[in-house]
Amino acid sequence: MNFSFISGEAARASGELLVIPLFEGETGDKPPAPLAGASSALEGRLVAAATQEGFKGKADQTFVMHTMGKLEVERVVLLGLGSRNKYTPEVLRLASGRAAKTAQRLKARTLVFAVPETQDAVAALRAVVEGLELGAYRFERYKSSARDEKNAPKLTTVRLALPAGVEKTKEHDQAVSLAQRVAEATNWARDLVNEPPNVVNPERLAKAAQDMGRDGGLKVTVGGRKEIERLKMGLFLGVAQGSANEPKLIHVEYTPKNARHAKNPPVALVGKAITFDSGGLSLKPTDSMVDMKTDMAGSAAVLGAMSVIATLKPPFPVHAFIGACENMPSGTSYRPSDILTSRAGKTVEITNTDAEGRLVLGDILTWATEHKPAAIIDLATLTGACVIALGNYIVGAFGDHDATMSDVLEAARAAGEEMWRMPVTDLQKDSLRSEVADMKNAGERWGGAINAALFLKEFVGDTPWVHLDIAGPSVSPKERGYLGKGGTGVGVRTLVEYVRRRATQLEGSEATEAPAPKPSRGGRAKG
Repeated sequence: MNFSFISGEAARASGELLVIPLFEGETGDKPPAPLAGASSALEGRLVAAATQEGFKGKADQTFVMHTMGKLEVERVVLLGLGSRNKYTPEVLRLASGRAAKTAQRLKARTLVFAVPETQDAVAALRAVVEGLELGAYRFERYKSSARDEKNAPKLTTVRLALPAGVEKTKEHDQAVSLAQRVAEATNWARDLVNEPPNVVNPERLAKAAQDMGRDGGLKVTVGGRKEIERLKMGLFLGVAQGSANEPKLIHVEYTPKNARHAKNPPVALVGKAITFDSGGLSLKPTDSMVDMKTDMAGSAAVLGAMSVIATLKPPFPVHAFIGACENMPSGTSYRPSDILTSRAGKTVEITNTDAEGRLVLGDILTWATEHKPAAIIDLATLTGACVIALGNYIVGAFGDHDATMSDVLEAARAAGEEMWRMPVTDLQKDSLRSEVADMKNAGERWGGAINAALFLKEFVGDTPWVHLDIAGPSVSPKERGYLGKGGTGVGVRTLVEYVRRRATQLEGSEATEAPAPKPSRGGRAKG
């Protein structure tokens, strides 16, 4: 989409749709300027018709009215935001997604969006742009009907009207640019998740990483089975040995050009990349297997985030570590009762081959720690137990390093991705105790998400670490706001925001520590 700003009243702008977000109660006696202007031009019929249809500005409400030539736009779209007291930018992001879907349904190419008055105009602007880009997303590559309609009108032009009294600044332009990059990266991740498993296998995922890295100026290294064997990743090899498709080891590196910054400890991002999970010999039921092409959503989010991080140029390295493979049943599959040896030297008794993601992650996390990162964040569609606990829209966040956890949760809150901190407690550790090895890969059913996190914790040592279980939010079961049914790209926005905030903090501390300017020879400081 092409975004631009307009000056003057939104109701006087030209286009096909005029979108006006409204809080509850704003259709009353003192409506905001965009609604007042549009309603006046329509001789009061806009508010009257909306009221008659029950539109009150409640969350998820949408009202559309034709202007009959009385405005420069063909239709007015009113979006409900709910109570102003409960407003967050995510509310506006979801509403903007509904606007994009409405524009698609009406086959509109141009849209005027009246950004509502909020405490943070920049955050609101980012929410609007992200919501529109994310809401316009469709994955219809394999539908013949979609191919027939490839030349159908699509939303391509958005004109943004800032609230009254807000003057456009460079910061607003930067907010739009960042929002577009983040949304495009999220949609790119959604594509990877939504592709069928016969298309996105480990080799194709590795190629996607290489293409992304080449476009973003990142170093991408891809290894195969021999490299994985050389690194003695016995857990990873065990999971991969049942598939005809070869596993891939993917390492993506952003390194600052400033030599001093390049020496700063890196941030490590780890993504689970089981491109198809049948459960292995502990075979899943058919219904549970249908969506297992999405078991690589963590890696898709990590790669999508890296594409944006490359443009942010933070003053520290950022590395992505991914182990990609399939978990398949065959004569060469690993078995329940097998004992595998990890790169860290720990031995693991296999009690369930469908608890494979934590095995691959164990070796990849060990590999990541060897790069001496300041923090590790892993994203994984790890447990159904986390979906049972938190549902389809909330990420489970695990970790016992309070400062890193706080930073991740703050980044998620700012990005509009809902996360909830879960316990990592040794009270559950007995469930992973093995009689014949250092640990089991799966324990009892109860506390399953905690058990998985405890398993991963064994491989990070003392490195600050946060594990994000995205099993629920990685896929949306229905349309909701900017979400469609299918892959969501969850995690991209949080990872970008985390790195962005960390960069700001480091740059601020460096500025504080900078030495005072030396006085001139005359004894007076310059300036």
